[in-house]
Amino acid sequence: MLKVGDKIPILKGINQDGKELLINDFEGDKLIVFIYPKDSTPGCTMEACNLRDNYELLMSKGFSIIGISADSAKRHQNFIIKNQLPFNLIADESKDILNSFGVWGPKKFMGKEYEGIHRTTFVVDKGGVVERVFEKVKTKDHTNQILKSY
Repeated sequence: MLKVGDKIPILKGINQDGKELLINDFEGDKLIVFIYPKDSTPGCTMEACNLRDNYELLMSKGFSIIGISADSAKRHQNFIIKNQLPFNLIADESKDILNSFGVWGPKKFMGKEYEGIHRTTFVVDKGGVVERVFEKVKTKDHTNQILKSY
């Protein structure tokens, strides 16, 4: 997994509208990259809506936000519309981005092991270097968790 001080890989993906997004699109901003398991699940919805509800505050502090999961662009589009999310979601169906961030791997649930996404948030500085890593995301209070670390 990427850690504090690591340069993030070139982030190139397709957003909810089918448009290509590059990390360079966010140069000059601190970037919150929240990586989550699946659209429209309870924890992921809480996390996304907490960031939505605090979007203006985060923007006023110089942050941009993008979310990444292995869901399709169409599924992201539905998730955005349903929850009125003001930020882009990247569809990483190939899991290339997830693997490059080190968040795809073995997980356990109810005694079963499977491959999946480890919910993680990275805060990246203006130069593309990881400043903060949140491996234990507080889905209901993620904005405060991020802001308290500054």
